[in-house]
Amino acid sequence: MAALTPLGTEPVVPAAPVSTPREPALRPRRRIALAVVWRWLVLTVSALYFGGPALAAFWFSVHNDRTGVDFHAYTGFFTANGFQPAFRSSVVLGLTTVLLTTLLMVPTMLLAHLRHPGAKRWLELASLLPLVVPPVALVVGVRDVITVSSGDAWVDTALPRVLGALQGDPPILLALVYVVMALPFTYRALDAGLTGSAVPTLVEAARNLGASWAYTVALVVVPALRTAILNAALLAFALVLGEFTIAKILSFGTFPVWLSQFGSTDGQLQVGLSLLSLVVIWGLLLMVAAAAKPGPRRRRRPAPTPRRSH
Repeated sequence: MAALTPLGTEPVVPAAPVSTPREPALRPRRRIALAVVWRWLVLTVSALYFGGPALAAFWFSVHNDRTGVDFHAYTGFFTANGFQPAFRSSVVLGLTTVLLTTLLMVPTMLLAHLRHPGAKRWLELASLLPLVVPPVALVVGVRDVITVSSGDAWVDTALPRVLGALQGDPPILLALVYVVMALPFTYRALDAGLTGSAVPTLVEAARNLGASWAYTVALVVVPALRTAILNAALLAFALVLGEFTIAKILSFGTFPVWLSQFGSTDGQLQVGLSLLSLVVIWGLLLMVAAAAKPGPRRRRRPAPTPRRSH
């Protein structure tokens, strides 16, 4: 039963307990200040770690005890003996490797993601084999195949002629070895692009609308995987420009082989060319990042309202 109160008086309501507000552990301004300090600290340490050796190498390439600062390492390599053929061979070899890698991996990854999902684990396992097998063991096996094919037992077969044609200009045999070496990087790049995009939905929609497989791959899949394909191509091209062991053992005159041989003649030019190669790779990375960045969206203009006729 409710308690009765005498007339003319108001019921007494007990006061609610007053709760003191808790002060936040860190104020927003202090959090922002700590985040800015931490960000600049990480950027400074990263710049010293990556830029310090590059600056030291640049100073070594331009410093001369007799003449002071000299930029012959960056201006005289065009006239260096053997530079142009070696660099041209590496560029052609890199483009060939990129073309073969794209033609091999893009359809294979599409089949694995769209038609045969169970084959992805085996494809991933195969792509990891170049990381398990040392490059020296791989190239020694290739060299032994070339040596055995030149014996008397294989004279009347087509194997010596095929291997001889593959060692021409450009050396397709070396490009095939580089395709195998680039498998771990190209597989990861394409797999990330296919997993993070709506390519299966786009392909299914295009096929339902009557598009052929060639039309679907050329105008639907390739634009959707533009960033992933560019990343895979850049990784393969960078591998070709920096690989030395395989080309040296197989006796191909590529740019890294020429650079290592020319180092005994002019060490400053060798360091300067190495820095230029690094700058070229950084430039390609920036180009890929710029190509992957989506452009500004255009605002759609509202449709004009029809005027009423009186």
